Amino acid sequence: MKRSLIVSKFGGTSMGDIHAMDRSATISIERNSSVVVVSATSGTTDKLISVAKLASAGNTKECEKLVFGIKERHQAMINELPKNHMGLEILSSYFTELDLLVQNITLLKELTPKAHDHILSLGERMSSLIFSEVLKNKIPNKSVVLLDARSVIKTDSNFGKATPLIADIAKKCEQLKTDTIYVTQGFIGSDAEGNTTVLGRGGSDYSAALFAEGFNATVLEIWTDVAGIATTDPRLCPAARIIHEISYAEAAEMAQYGAKILHPATIAPAVRKSIPVFVGSTFEKNLPGTWIKKDVENRPAVRAITKRAHQALLTISNPNMLNAYGFMGEIFDLFGKHRISVDCVTTSEICIAVTVDQPTLDNQKFMTDLESVGKIDVETGFSLISLIGNDLFGQASLAKSIFSSVGEASIRMMSLGASSYNFNFLVKEEESNVCIQRLHKSLIEGMK
Repeated sequence: MKRSLIVSKFGGTSMGDIHAMDRSATISIERNSSVVVVSATSGTTDKLISVAKLASAGNTKECEKLVFGIKERHQAMINELPKNHMGLEILSSYFTELDLLVQNITLLKELTPKAHDHILSLGERMSSLIFSEVLKNKIPNKSVVLLDARSVIKTDSNFGKATPLIADIAKKCEQLKTDTIYVTQGFIGSDAEGNTTVLGRGGSDYSAALFAEGFNATVLEIWTDVAGIATTDPRLCPAARIIHEISYAEAAEMAQYGAKILHPATIAPAVRKSIPVFVGSTFEKNLPGTWIKKDVENRPAVRAITKRAHQALLTISNPNMLNAYGFMGEIFDLFGKHRISVDCVTTSEICIAVTVDQPTLDNQKFMTDLESVGKIDVETGFSLISLIGNDLFGQASLAKSIFSSVGEASIRMMSLGASSYNFNFLVKEEESNVCIQRLHKSLIEGMK
C-alpha cells in the first residue's frame, strides 16, 4: 500500500509575516505535510527585480534603500522568534550574499541572466529559513530540515525560465529520508554546473508539483489567499463561485488561459503521476476549496471563463507562399527558437495570425527574425477570453449563446477545434470585462 505523502505549497501572502507563517505552519502540521514548499514573502521578488535593475543602472542610492528594506523586514520577522544563533547566522549570510551580488552588478554595470536568477533566489531562501524556524518551534519533537531546492530541482541553463530535468529530480528525491519534514523553496533550481536557475514567475506552484512527482506523493496542496478556483475572477464578476471539483484537463486550460490561481505548468507533473491537487486558502482553511482530479462526476458544458490580458495579434503574410510549403514551419521554428508560446492560431494560404503576450513585441531579435519570413502586421490592446468546459464541440447552440451574450463587442479572432475543453476569442481590452460578466450570467449563472 502506498505510503501517504503530502506536499504542501504556501504562497507569498501565506508567508507575509510571522503571523501568516504561524497560520501556514499550523495547516502543514494538521495536514501532516512531509514536504513544505514556500514562496518568497509577499512583494519581495518584485523588490529584488528592482534591486537588480537599479544596480545595473548605477542607481546606488535607490538600490541601497530597497536592499535595506528587504533586510529589515526579514530580520524583524526572525527576531520575533525564540533566539536561534544558527538561524540568525544563516540569514546574515544571505544578507552578505545579497550585498556582494549588488556590488558586482553595480561595478560591472551589467545584469547577466545568471546574476539575475541568483539574486531572485534569495527571496525564497530567506522566507524558507524563517518558516523552517517557525515550524521547528511548533513541533520540537519532529525532524524538520531546511532543504535547498537547488540540490533537488535540477534544470537546464536557460536562465530566467529554466526547464526542469524530470529524471534527475526523481533520482534526487529518492536519496531523501521519508521520516523527515522538509521545508524548501519554490521557483528555484540549479543547472549541471551548480548555477542557480529560476523556473519563471509563478514557478513556486511548478516546483511543488515537481517535488510531488519526484516523491510520488499522494496529494499536492496549493495554499493561497483565495478559497479555491472560481468560475471566473470574482473581482470582475461578484457572482463567481468556487468550483469544488475540476478535471486535470479543465484546470490546465484555465491556468494556460489566464486563471491566476495556478501556474500554467503546475498540472503536468501531477497528471504524469495521477496526483490529486487541492487548492485552498490559508485564511479560510476549513472551507472545502477545489480538488483537481483525473476524473470528476459533474462535467458542465462551460465550467469557467478566464481572461488573458495584454495580448497582441501578429499577422504574418507572404504572397510568395501561395501553393508552396514550409511557410508555417519556418514561423513556428522561430517561435521555438526564441521560446515564445502561442495561444491561438488562424491561417490562410498566405497568412498566419497568432496571439502572443504583448511584452513579446519588445523582443527585437525575435521580431527581426519574424520579418525575414514575411510582412508583419501588429495589433495591440486585446484580451483573450476563454470558455473552459467539456465537449465544447458537441454544444450546438454554444456559438449562438456567445454571440448573443457579448452583444456589440467586436470579436477579432476565434479559435475552436484544437481542444474540446476550450473556446477562445479575442476582443478589445476595454470590452473584455463586460463580455465576461455577460457570458458568466448566461452560461454559468443560468445553468444550475
